[in-house]
Amino acid sequence: MSYTSALEQYAALGVDTETALKTLESVPISLHCWQGDDVGGFEKADASLSGGGIQATGNYPGKARSIPQLQQDLDKALSLIPGKHRLNLHACYADLAGRKIDRNEYSVAQFQGWIDWCKERAMGMDFNPSYFSHPLADDGLTLSHPDHAVRQFWIDHGIACRKIGEEAARQLGSPTVTNFWIPDGSKDTPFDRKSPRERLAASLDEIFAAPVDRSLNRDAVESKLFGIGSESYVVGSHEFYLAYAVKNQLLYCLDAGHFHPTENLADKVSSVLQFVPELLLHVSRGVRWDSDHVVLFDDPTQAMMEELVRGGFLGRTHIGLDFFDASINRIAAWVIGTRSATKSLLAALLEPATLLRSAEESGDNTLRLALFEETKTLPFGAVWDEYCGRKDVPAGLKWMAEVKNYEKSVLAGR
Repeated sequence: MSYTSALEQYAALGVDTETALKTLESVPISLHCWQGDDVGGFEKADASLSGGGIQATGNYPGKARSIPQLQQDLDKALSLIPGKHRLNLHACYADLAGRKIDRNEYSVAQFQGWIDWCKERAMGMDFNPSYFSHPLADDGLTLSHPDHAVRQFWIDHGIACRKIGEEAARQLGSPTVTNFWIPDGSKDTPFDRKSPRERLAASLDEIFAAPVDRSLNRDAVESKLFGIGSESYVVGSHEFYLAYAVKNQLLYCLDAGHFHPTENLADKVSSVLQFVPELLLHVSRGVRWDSDHVVLFDDPTQAMMEELVRGGFLGRTHIGLDFFDASINRIAAWVIGTRSATKSLLAALLEPATLLRSAEESGDNTLRLALFEETKTLPFGAVWDEYCGRKDVPAGLKWMAEVKNYEKSVLAGR
């Protein structure tokens, strides 16, 4: 179906497709660097994910093994994704240039190359302290550790990362969201749940007391239900971090993989944004557990985007991806996941919102239900193809041929 015909069908329900496409164009998605190398980072030659209650499964060939390779792969993925997006970087992707610099001593110098890379592409950058894959995180405790020296190491790392985020934002002309997630927890049932949380709160207080320009660096905190090795108890639970974010007016991060599978993440958005200034949304896909599968154009993802649009929350929400699948082509994973998140947002923008709101406010729930069902067969695909064409990226599955060629010409040689 042509875009002109689709435009007319949507217009009959009061939807302006041009306005939807213009809004879509203005919303960046932050691409997570860690999909390209299975969350290994480049701090050491044999870097691989360890600890933290997370796991990348699979061994598909072609993993990026250096910063230039990872940047090359990101460039390829970005060339196949419509719209202007951002880079989401973890601290373990520091460029140490062969020197021994530990995480508590990181400065912007170890990330200047990444900042320059973003600047060349007119991209913003987001940042994350790395509280895993490190000897001082081997026992599963960091900011809540009972050993003051270990705890101080990770406090210093957090302070350093906020300063790096601030400087990245200053250079790139776009605020950085610096997101704090830690793996701390217990494999089996603990006796004392209170003390680790008291230590975590004190550690966070010290980190966020360090002066940075909050118009440049936006601090976010992220909760988790459980992880591998922390099945019975997680220090930074949803209740802990939500209360902490409200008290300190920080961004709160809702990660789609960090809640019980029966919980509706979309339903949390309007509640959380009553009490915190902004939201960080980590779009992921948990399958039975926090497995971080590639994002799909599915009901849960669409529901998240619908809530952002219906509530008028796009201006207060930062959207990032968080998955890592090593069982398939990693560039394809980026492309599928980002295009799916973007499709979900477009579908939300194409809802007949005026008619739906009017039906609900008048108590006509029959019409509301009929409208919900009618939108499912509207020619969404034609609008999506039009957006891809305007952004000069392949529509349909045409992008897959480029990924396959890249696999043969680049990835196969690694």
